[in-house]
Amino acid sequence: MRGPTLFDDGPEPAASRPAAGSPLADRMRPRALDEVVGQARVVGSGGFLRQAIEADRVPSLVFWGPPGSGKTTLARLIAASTRAHFVPFSAVVSGIQEIKRVMADAERLRAATGRRTLLFVDEIHRFNRAQQDAFLPYVERGDIVLVGATTENPSFELNSALLSRCRVVVLDPLSPEDLTTLVERALRDRERGLGGAATELDPGAVAAIAQLASGDARRALSLLETVVADAVASGRGQLGPEDVIRVAQRKVLLYDKAGEEHFNLISALHKSLRESDPDAALYWLARMLRAGEDADYVARRLVRFAVEDVGLADPSALERALAGWQAYERLGSPEGDLALAQVVVALALAPKSVSVYRAWGRVLETIERRPADPVPPAIRNAPTRLMREVGYGAGYVYAPDTESGVAGLGCLPEALAGTRFWEPTRNGLEARLAERRAELDRLRAEARRRAGEPGPGGSEP
Repeated sequence: MRGPTLFDDGPEPAASRPAAGSPLADRMRPRALDEVVGQARVVGSGGFLRQAIEADRVPSLVFWGPPGSGKTTLARLIAASTRAHFVPFSAVVSGIQEIKRVMADAERLRAATGRRTLLFVDEIHRFNRAQQDAFLPYVERGDIVLVGATTENPSFELNSALLSRCRVVVLDPLSPEDLTTLVERALRDRERGLGGAATELDPGAVAAIAQLASGDARRALSLLETVVADAVASGRGQLGPEDVIRVAQRKVLLYDKAGEEHFNLISALHKSLRESDPDAALYWLARMLRAGEDADYVARRLVRFAVEDVGLADPSALERALAGWQAYERLGSPEGDLALAQVVVALALAPKSVSVYRAWGRVLETIERRPADPVPPAIRNAPTRLMREVGYGAGYVYAPDTESGVAGLGCLPEALAGTRFWEPTRNGLEARLAERRAELDRLRAEARRRAGEPGPGGSEP
């Protein structure tokens, strides 16, 4: 169905008041920049967006922030505070034909009146590249001011051509103090809020709502509305934090197992382990598991950490990580969560070494840039007489039969003789392994001298 024409000079949607039966979060939406809470860096005194609105020179923007941080509110305030005509657009339900129609209307409006259209595209990351490209010429000519809203990283979700024409504005999740301000404002407001309700919330209840909302203004106001409605229905006049928790039932953590927050949290866990901080590592582990992350994914990452970051400084870390994974698979949640927590603490406190990780990288790089060097004849397999006659296995000595356990054979290709791929650290068990390697190098050199062979000098790959 065709939407409203852009040539309508009636009241802007941004300036209209929500209906009386609208949700509290919609009724309490800020009507001016001074009512916006929590984004002082953007809309406070001297903030970029405030200056752009006051000068009526708002460029195309992409608001990037978590749910309930004010993306839609700011877009509506821009339209209400400038001469732009506001047209809301949803990437969830709109296709390329709707985009083209709105773009054509915007072009005609500007040609007829000189007035630009502010096109607000919610969840702009859901548009594919072809749909995003349809905006480009209209943004370039200035027919529209494109304001996109996304919870996903624009660097990954928007094509570079569109991104280069927009300014990305990063919005932060609201702090508990910000949310407390919003909740208290709603409780006082008799026109739009709950100022006339016969129920009061003590400071502990307000604080509980602010904590449970996890930085989301919409969630905080929705929870407040639900709590008050529940109290009115049951005739309770005074509410405490236990009433809020009972109604909320369970805190819903911000998390998207396929989105950026997934990678942010696993990165936080991994880097806390690398920093040897067990408390931070436990916190990020709990955040992921409570938010519904696949425990097998977490366990797999812990095994990877044991191999990649702990390495030979404590080889038993790999056994612990695998055992923790197996324990979780047998116990399930919540009992198995403790097995993963135990692994996390052990990995955080373990000595760290990435020597094998780096050695493996050097080996792969060497293989990539060099030809496939032949295997030294002495260590070639010689199952047939012909192979023995042409030199396969010639000079091979069975190392366990020697007094030192080292025969002095050169096992790398001749062109790589003496190359050091693995460079041990002095951390944990690896210090002893480094000493063992030095002893083996000495024994190997002696074996070569006894055999009358020159010992290769060490070199970098």
